[in-house]
Amino acid sequence: MNVPEDLKYTKDHEWIKIEGDVATIGITDFAQGELGDIVYVEVETLDETLGAESVFGTVEAVKTVSDLFMPLTGKIIALNEILEDAPETVNEDAYGLGWMIKIKLSDTSEINNLLDAQAYLSLVTG
Repeated sequence: MNVPEDLKYTKDHEWIKIEGDVATIGITDFAQGELGDIVYVEVETLDETLGAESVFGTVEAVKTVSDLFMPLTGKIIALNEILEDAPETVNEDAYGLGWMIKIKLSDTSEINNLLDAQAYLSLVTG
């Protein structure tokens, strides 16, 4: 299982890449594997400021639909438009081209609430 050391994670299986006051967010390799073939990603919250734990969209797989949760409070400033025509990119490259949103952070101290790679690996491997 791929769990890059340079990212942060949530118990809801999102990954977060922090660059200054901007965070790129997607779902983990574990999550995309559990979901199976992803057929649709819906995010209708562009330009909205949402609190941590708020739902920012959904990901639809062949078998299920799952909510996507904000790992940090912030304003959604970008959507990954590749996913509109190619949602399977999340399956193929979860930590690269399969990112979902970028947010401008409202409170960088919230980063301390995220899991590091070891803690996330412990969560999913039990």
